Formats: sequence, C-alpha cells, structure tokens
Amino acid sequence: MFELRQLQCFVAVAEELNFRRAAVRMYMTQPPLSRQVRLLEHELQVKLFLRTNRSVKLTSAGIVFLKEARRLLALAENAASSAQRIARGESGLVKLGFTGGSSYSFLPKLLAHASAVLKNIDLVLHEMMTRDQIEALQSHAIDLAVLRRPFDTPNLECACIAREMMVLAVPPGHQFAKGRMPTLTDLKSEPFITFSPVDGPYFYELVESLFKNTGVQARYVQWVGQIHSILALVSARQGIAMVPESARALHFDRVVIRKINMPPVFAELFLAWAKDNTNPALPLFRKVVLKQFATKFSRDG
Repeated sequence: MFELRQLQCFVAVAEELNFRRAAVRMYMTQPPLSRQVRLLEHELQVKLFLRTNRSVKLTSAGIVFLKEARRLLALAENAASSAQRIARGESGLVKLGFTGGSSYSFLPKLLAHASAVLKNIDLVLHEMMTRDQIEALQSHAIDLAVLRRPFDTPNLECACIAREMMVLAVPPGHQFAKGRMPTLTDLKSEPFITFSPVDGPYFYELVESLFKNTGVQARYVQWVGQIHSILALVSARQGIAMVPESARALHFDRVVIRKINMPPVFAELFLAWAKDNTNPALPLFRKVVLKQFATKFSRDG
C-alpha cells in the first residue's frame, strides 16, 4: 500500500510539472523525490508521468489519480486536525445531566451559550433526578450535571451557577392572587401542595425549613415530585404552593405567581463533575459555563 509521503511527492510534481521545483517545495533533494514517485507507480502498477529531458506531463491515469490524491491528503490532514482538537479539548462530546426543573429557564440559556461559543463540542442530554446524576457522575455515565443539591462526595466538585427566589403559586380569584403581599403566617390555614420528600427532597426541605423557622404549621394536602405537577394541582384549585421563580416559564393560565413578604429565600442550581473524569472536552466546556453563569455565590466541593 502506498504511503502519504509518496502521495505528497506525487502531488508536488504533478502541480509543478518539474522534479527540481517539486523537490525544493518538499524540502528534499531530487533523487529521493524521484524514488518516492517511482515507488508509488510501482505500487499502483500505473505510469503517472510522461518524462522527457525537456518536460514532465501527467498521463491520463495521473490526471485522474491527482484528484484522488488531493482528496486523500485532505482527509488525512482533517483527521489529524480533528484528533489534535479533541486532544486539546476543543472538539468532542460532552454528556450533560440535568433536572427537569432546570429545563424551564436555565438550561435553554446554557445550551444557547454553549452552542455559540463551543461550536465543535457536541452535547448529549440526559434528564435525571439529582441522586441519579450523582451516581452517573461517579461512574462517568455523564460528564457534567446540573442539579439542585450540593453534596459531600469526595470525588465530585460543584459550583453554584444560578439562584432564583421562591415564590407563591395560587389560583386566580384566591385571596392572595392580588392585593397586599402575603406573609408565611398568612399561609398557615391554607391547603398547601408541596414537594415529595422522596422525589423532590431539595425543595421539600427548603419549604419545610421556611415554615419551621417562622413557627408556622403548614397544612399539607398533597406531595408531588415535579414543579409542573404542583402547578397543575394549583390550577385545579387543590391548594396553593411555593415554587421557584422559574415556574413562570411554564405559563400556566390558571396560576398566579406572587412574591411573599419574607427575607429572600433562594433555590440554587449547581454544576457538578467528577475529579477523575478524563474527557478532554470537559475542562473547556466547564470553563465556558462557569465563566458565563457562576456568580459571586459560586462554591467548589
């Protein structure tokens, strides 16, 4: 089988139609150049040039082979460039896990920014609950995770990339749908829909701690796992609920979102990764995301 070096020598001679000029172009002397062309012709069992003392011309076979030789050299160059970009982390594939709630508002921003800045890195998305994302990070089934809860896992690191206020969701016509801003104490007798401690532990604990710190005994009537399910129950007048402000992006017609008269309480989103992940595209992707979205509230570990 012929070698790339032989193709390069052939193309140089074919384009220069002069062995001396082709040798200068290839940074070699003429005898080795001629030998490479002869070896190529022997391998192909085809005469590529018509040589005389005065001129060098391509044969019909040489004219056809020149096109293919240029294509093969371009493919080889592109393959080398692709491998180098991947090794530098400028190209490749990143597997990103995310929670359902993050897809309402934050994830579209992340994807838009990443696609604009990292055009050669492809993303594969996996919607997963936080506990499943942590396991997937440890096994390298995913490279990055967008999740709610920080964690104490030695092999994992995280940084805060978004914060949003907790707000009140009520049906239209409810006493808190307009007028003065309600307080947590106002909510004590209301049927309250909250997050499941199993399927939505981060928000469950966040809401529960708010009531406990205020000394309010909430009257819970439903426990569900997803924000959109909570809003659906609120729109059906099954109760009121406290949700992150990104719930506005779901545009439930029969739900009114109100702020609560209390010190600001924020739900946080974290970007997480495994320290021992060797995907070369991961450091650049992570750097771009953190530069754009990490705030003064960011934290590691």
